[in-house]
Amino acid sequence: MKKIVILAMGMVLSSTALAQEEIETAISGDVVSSYIWRGMDAGSVSLQPTFGVGYKGLSLTAWGSYGLTDPADTKEFDLTLGYTIGGLNIGVTDYWFNVGLDPDGRYFKYDAHGTNHLFEANIGYDFGFASLQWFTNFAGNDGVNKDGKRAYSSYVEATVPFRLATVDWTATAGAVPFATDFYGTTGFAVTNLSLRATKDIKVTDSFSVPIFGQVTGNPCSQKAYLVLGFTLQP
Repeated sequence: MKKIVILAMGMVLSSTALAQEEIETAISGDVVSSYIWRGMDAGSVSLQPTFGVGYKGLSLTAWGSYGLTDPADTKEFDLTLGYTIGGLNIGVTDYWFNVGLDPDGRYFKYDAHGTNHLFEANIGYDFGFASLQWFTNFAGNDGVNKDGKRAYSSYVEATVPFRLATVDWTATAGAVPFATDFYGTTGFAVTNLSLRATKDIKVTDSFSVPIFGQVTGNPCSQKAYLVLGFTLQP
């Protein structure tokens, strides 16, 4: 799994590279009180590093999640190749987890019926006042539908950023359009209603730490989550 921040990082990198027409790099790490992804509980306190490079609209981003308090938390390593031109973005993500179809958790095992990798394609558009993204799993360890066949599990999400009282906010609404056990749905279902607030905390004249809080509700599973975290970056 992977939070939407991976795609956002790729978009930021590629947009910056497009403007400056030179190779850009970025490195950062989030520490979160719990790992909530698309309205689902994916782990407890976690460290989530990001590394990315971008050039002329093309970006490659590596992202991971590692539980700090619960040894049973899934370890994750994702690679996203994205391209942005204007407001349009497209991308492909290779997700890897240490648990899945391969009991030995091997990264380099790509067997169609025995891999822990999952491959997802996305397309989206940033309108400025809001953005819309569509994601679909197309290979690897995907879920199945009500007929027991590959579900090509999909997720659609709309985000609206705004600023209020010196704080940056993002409102998110996400839904799963079709039945899949990957997201635990039997048909169309709203799985993610989130509100996130971020504010930079000044440490020195040249260094600040972004602190964020997020409340998430999943109407499909009837679960709700409250997350606190911070970001470290050069």
